Amino acid sequence: MVKMNKVFDFLKTLPMQSGAAVVVAVSGGPDSMTLLHILLQLQKQFDMKIICAHVHHNIRSESDAEKEFVESYCKKHGIIFEYFKIANYHHDNFHQEARTIRYQFFEQVVKKYHAKYLMTAHHGDDLIETVLMRLVRGSSIYGYHGFSRVTELCDYTLVRPLITITRDDIINYIDQNQIPYVTDMSNFKDDYTRNRYRKYIVPKLKEENPHVHEKFWKFSQMILECSHYIRDIVQNKEGMLFQDQTIYLDLWKQEDSFMQVQVIQLLLEAIYKDKLYQIRDQHVDDIRKFLLEGMNNTHINLPGHIFLVKEYDRAFFTDTILDYESYEFEFHDQLVLPNGYVISKVDDTDKDDNFTCRLDSKELQLPLFVRTRKNGDRMEVKGLSGTKKISDIFTDEKVKQSFRNTWPIVVDASGKIVWLPGLKKTKFDRTKNGKYDIILRYSLKKEGLNE
Repeated sequence: MVKMNKVFDFLKTLPMQSGAAVVVAVSGGPDSMTLLHILLQLQKQFDMKIICAHVHHNIRSESDAEKEFVESYCKKHGIIFEYFKIANYHHDNFHQEARTIRYQFFEQVVKKYHAKYLMTAHHGDDLIETVLMRLVRGSSIYGYHGFSRVTELCDYTLVRPLITITRDDIINYIDQNQIPYVTDMSNFKDDYTRNRYRKYIVPKLKEENPHVHEKFWKFSQMILECSHYIRDIVQNKEGMLFQDQTIYLDLWKQEDSFMQVQVIQLLLEAIYKDKLYQIRDQHVDDIRKFLLEGMNNTHINLPGHIFLVKEYDRAFFTDTILDYESYEFEFHDQLVLPNGYVISKVDDTDKDDNFTCRLDSKELQLPLFVRTRKNGDRMEVKGLSGTKKISDIFTDEKVKQSFRNTWPIVVDASGKIVWLPGLKKTKFDRTKNGKYDIILRYSLKKEGLNE
């Protein structure tokens, strides 16, 4: 209970007006039920209004029962219950989309009750997992800190009161206070990256040091302080090197590589905000290379349908697709191209022409990208041995010169060409009876959007 007392002591330091509303994200698991129980103990002291925000992810059969469990607990203890059920998902990255939807719902509840605080049950083990995952995946200096105990947002404060304790501390508190909770069995599967860190890596670290979560907490605070210090230095250059999501290239190129990267990362933080987890260090490297070496009047695609456009002495971020001679887009479910065509991921089709491509994701490095041709491009044409120049294929297929520079080429994350839509397939294409999990269709915009 000593460690848990620190959580109580921390919550008591928060400025809380009488009758203030606090929104708590509650899944029904041991972490969120512990946080809800703690707030109930403090409710009378602070005269706070507790609002439980529960999200039904509509993935597991147990979700209905979990919603009823949380709702029943709230009714029993006089807690306001707000609930949202996700109808369907539109992207391949379930966790990313679910997180976005969750926090949109939480913010709606915060606004509805004019709450000053949104509280989540992230704890010390979660912090370890997040920091390790970002180190392995790649992130920015700011991203490497994981997450903070207190984050000031526009109209409210996001608070993670349990960040200094571990999952074991939570289970002990649950047992001592006989707090009911539900168990999400998907948390024990190896399918998800975080689960593997939770099951195999974090326990090994705890064997080395039972208090390793405290070390990660200190590391997180140190990285955050460094990030703020560097950010202040970079922001002093605002107006000279960058402003309003625009980089002034002539001056930016005169800076050393470290400052160039920091300017890019600061702008990405401003653009992506709480979705910064979508950005990896490879994106930053690609942006810097593009700004230093890329052609003018071109743009590259970034996660979340953000584009970086380069125009002579400046470069700027935008969410609008512009019609330039060359492009490179990250492909998700559907991509409208400047030539009026669209590449779409479809569930099924009987077509097996050069406008259709079937791929096995295990043979590729995802995500896929769609770009225009580059000097020296070659592909392994299906049914032929060796490789063939893209320029020779254009010649053989009698593609007009005016179309060649904007013709789409599908590549994987390693740069391998996997399809030349409408013209040729590669060795990666599978027959209708073969093994594949991705079907792409290249068609006119009207057809593609209705397919």
